[in-house]
Amino acid sequence: MVEEILGGVNGVLWSRPLIRSAAEAHMWTRLLVTPALAVLLLSATAPALEPPTFSDEVVRILQNRCQTCHRPGEHAPFSLLSYRDAYDKKDDIRDAVHARAMPPWKPVFGFGDFLEPRRLSDAELATLLRWVEAGAPEGDPANLPPPLVFSEGWKLGPPDHVLEMAEPYTVPGRASDVYRCFVIPTSFPEDRWVTKVEWAPGDRKLVHHILSYIDTTSAAEALDRRDPGPGYTCFGGPGFNPAGGLSGWAPGIQPRVMADGVGMLLPKGARVVVQMHYNNNEPESRTDRTRAGLHFAKGPIDKRQRSIAALNRTFTIPAGDRRYEVRASWTDYLGRDLHANTITPHMHLLGREMMVTATYPNGLVRPLVHIDDWDFNWQGTYTFTQPVPLPRGTRIDVVAVFDNSAANLRQPSRPPRPVSWGEGTIDEMAIVFLGVTVDAERIGWRPAAK
Repeated sequence: MVEEILGGVNGVLWSRPLIRSAAEAHMWTRLLVTPALAVLLLSATAPALEPPTFSDEVVRILQNRCQTCHRPGEHAPFSLLSYRDAYDKKDDIRDAVHARAMPPWKPVFGFGDFLEPRRLSDAELATLLRWVEAGAPEGDPANLPPPLVFSEGWKLGPPDHVLEMAEPYTVPGRASDVYRCFVIPTSFPEDRWVTKVEWAPGDRKLVHHILSYIDTTSAAEALDRRDPGPGYTCFGGPGFNPAGGLSGWAPGIQPRVMADGVGMLLPKGARVVVQMHYNNNEPESRTDRTRAGLHFAKGPIDKRQRSIAALNRTFTIPAGDRRYEVRASWTDYLGRDLHANTITPHMHLLGREMMVTATYPNGLVRPLVHIDDWDFNWQGTYTFTQPVPLPRGTRIDVVAVFDNSAANLRQPSRPPRPVSWGEGTIDEMAIVFLGVTVDAERIGWRPAAK
């Protein structure tokens, strides 16, 4: 099982193997997130407290954790701006937060440290549960905080260049998990360095998430020509070997700004391939035309944002196996010192769990990310609070667990069949991408003098 995987809390490194199986890792990570339960148990014996109210405690939690998506015109199916909104959905709120299904945040607490975590704190979770159990009282409206003001238009200011799908794409009514790639050519006569990207979905209720890839060949255009209609079908990936990317978007994620001196390379003449994941819950068809605002470097660039991948393409998951383990690893044999700033785990429908660690040359193991309840519909790219050092000789290890049994509710094959690596809907992948910079790199690019 996971003999050499070591855990940690808030970046603490453990130097000897303490976790000997995926089940034991699951137990320990569950122990780390039980304070909410303890709060609820203690509240049963402590003196009675005044229940939280919407106007005091609850609305502030909703503002911090929920309203970015739960408001008119956004991805979520209902609004949580007003007391009436929240009261009408109190049972849904209780069930979703108790199961930690909402807000959608998959990394296990304490196994890696990330920016903008949407995970409720234990105190926030306990407050919401107490509010619902108390009958969801409104409280004094005079205590309401000012409503959030959501900016319209480009949040990062006017972009230097806008990428846009060549034509709108229409998704039929009640269509789910539609993956479509759109090829957007660029015509810059020279390489460009991108420091900020802001994605603007055309229909936020339709778009589940966006990923982007850079193609410096004609591969994407060939795929597009072979598929009728705008774009081409692309479930697991873009269907070609990308030369980089320009980040992506998911509900609740704010536009990303690169660190000073770091940029994403957009080679001259490259094509940007945008992978859209659509879900249309309405009976009528809906149409999307997504854009991306690019901001080019105005200051010096010394480091390129790069990507490394630890993956395994050689596995076959037996039909009926409920916990099939696939391992992968990566070591930089060029002997470079790196820093990782983002991490992107990736599996398909049979994925159940993924744990990623970095083993340093001195034997210390650093936890990077642990997803203990994988859901293909809520995958994401996670940005580390501080760049993680990966000194030369560091090994990245991946342990992925798959459920290929008939009991798996996401099982696409009835009856189950053996499943191997592939791009298709009913194939699988075991891969993690790390966004990295090279410590010794000094590109030396400077903007032209005006």
